[in-house]
Amino acid sequence: MGSSRTPKSGGNGVSTRWVSVFCIASFFFGVLVVNRFWALPVVVKVNREASSVDQSEVLHPINCEKKEADILSQVSQTHDVIMTLDKTISSLEMRLAAARAAKANNEEGSPVVTKSGADHLKERQKVFFVLGIITAFSSRKRRDSIRESWMPKGEELRKLEMEKGIIIRFVIGHSASPGGILDRAIEAEEEQHKDFLRLNHIEGYHELSSKTQIYFSTAVAKWDADFYIKVDDDVHVNLGMVGSTLARHRSKSRVYIGCMKSGPVLAQKGTKYHEPEYWKFGEEGSKYFRHATGQIYAISKDLATYISINKHILHRYANEDVSLGSWFIGLDVEHIDDRSLCCATPPDCEWKAQAGNPCAASFDWSCSGICKSVERMEEVHQRCGEGDGAIWHTSF
Repeated sequence: MGSSRTPKSGGNGVSTRWVSVFCIASFFFGVLVVNRFWALPVVVKVNREASSVDQSEVLHPINCEKKEADILSQVSQTHDVIMTLDKTISSLEMRLAAARAAKANNEEGSPVVTKSGADHLKERQKVFFVLGIITAFSSRKRRDSIRESWMPKGEELRKLEMEKGIIIRFVIGHSASPGGILDRAIEAEEEQHKDFLRLNHIEGYHELSSKTQIYFSTAVAKWDADFYIKVDDDVHVNLGMVGSTLARHRSKSRVYIGCMKSGPVLAQKGTKYHEPEYWKFGEEGSKYFRHATGQIYAISKDLATYISINKHILHRYANEDVSLGSWFIGLDVEHIDDRSLCCATPPDCEWKAQAGNPCAASFDWSCSGICKSVERMEEVHQRCGEGDGAIWHTSF
């Protein structure tokens, strides 16, 4: 009989093959279970963190406000930095303009400024305001009438500079023939009074716009002032009131102060104040833009510096007050209309003085200055003046 083969069995009767299969299956099952539970904490952790963020945002909205406050604080700090940089740039531009003006005066043969730009910058005196009295060769009597009324003389003029930071000078250029009799007469007058600012400019009535540009450029180069003033030599001025007026605007960087007006553009030839470029202002009968009347006005340091830097490209119209106003069109400039700078002569300015509110400046509109100023300047001073001691007792 044939014999039959049977599989080998363990002692418990389980086949070896099934033991091997069971072991392999157990191994893979173990791997699956381990991977499953190891990944779970990570998922749970991520879910918990997301849940924590969601709950934080829901339960603590104050965090958003805090973030917004932090952003606003950073914006404010950035703004402060920008403002500081702006002031620094403005100061550097002013110093650059002063150096350029000093250099230009040297190169063009100015009879006044003969030192180098660097030396000139070192000597620039910090002052409150510079008041330039625009005058002419033929106006000696007008100058004397001012010296005998509202303008300090000699040591008083020096004291005003040292104690109050106020510079007053008669502003004049030179004749078409430098060194001639007209120039020698001014030199002799300067030797006597020491109250002139000489410009590198040829005098002439139709050159007032150019003279105004050069005055501001020269003054910026010579003095570091908060304000620069231009006034005609037939206007009465109360220095204390002028100082008080300017002090109210001392913290502003770009101000243009005067009696603002907007008169007609005169196209007809032969008329006083004729504007040859009338067509630039529109149709016939148009008016000028707002600008300060030319008898007296003040500008802040930044604006005087701007004129000095750009004087070679600033257009000059026939009338200097119009020219000045045009230079500020398009700039961020505050126009201040101060009627105290254009009072009429007595009785108008006298009534105001008696009421304890003297005018800063007085003149007659009909004459564009005090009519017959040589004869009347002292009278106006007596009736409309703030008192000779007022300037010394006024704090700025």
